[in-house]
Amino acid sequence: MKAHSAGSKRARQAQTISLLAELSAATPAGTPSAEAVQAAGVACVKRLPAYLQMLRVLQGEGQEYVSGTLLATTHSLEPVIVRKDLAVTGAVGMPRRGFQIADLISAIERFLGWNNQTKAVLVGVGHLGTALLGYQGFENLGLRIAGAFDRDPAKIGKWIQGRRVQPVSQLAAFVRRGGIRLGVLTVPAAAAQETTDLMIRAGIRGIWNFSPVRLEVPAGVVTQKEDLAEGLAVLSHKLQHVHPIERASQPLTVQSRP
Repeated sequence: MKAHSAGSKRARQAQTISLLAELSAATPAGTPSAEAVQAAGVACVKRLPAYLQMLRVLQGEGQEYVSGTLLATTHSLEPVIVRKDLAVTGAVGMPRRGFQIADLISAIERFLGWNNQTKAVLVGVGHLGTALLGYQGFENLGLRIAGAFDRDPAKIGKWIQGRRVQPVSQLAAFVRRGGIRLGVLTVPAAAAQETTDLMIRAGIRGIWNFSPVRLEVPAGVVTQKEDLAEGLAVLSHKLQHVHPIERASQPLTVQSRP
């Protein structure tokens, strides 16, 4: 039973990582293959955006080179882990100088598929969907939500966060016309699977799932679930076990006025 569970977990991890390579735009020369992405592992892929954020800060400060040791220290990692992470991107460091920051940024962006903008559709323009539509940071991650769709007649035709909300009946035509393969799912639980099936029939092959439901999808379709409840549970658990702040060893003294 444990072997089956472990196998299923590995399969889900492989599907998740494939999403990064599978859904990016046409692969330019020098971009690692999907096999290289899978070989990197989930943990490596999750660490790369943190490196990228720091590299952009250093670049903005006028720095030209960075050492793997500095990246490791800043992110509380062993240097050997950082070296392995960066190696899968194809970046090559220089002895005594480290990695050229501009080249390393380009290598990580190529590896993640963020150097070419990926278009997506969002289905479910509720509170969460509206917030995601308004998040400007997606542009820096190579993602552009090109269309917003909903079933609610009260929302259809309205402009929300710069997109005109369209009926889901027009989803398939929009996806085909734009060559879109990525969908963002932000519908209530009761509508999640039905909407997923509709997105897949429309041609979507990767679904970023923000609904509280684990989706059933056929082979060839990958999903990534973002569970707010799970994140809150972990945070609450940590909060219950955090050590209280130690009181200062020396008590504060109040000086009397003369």
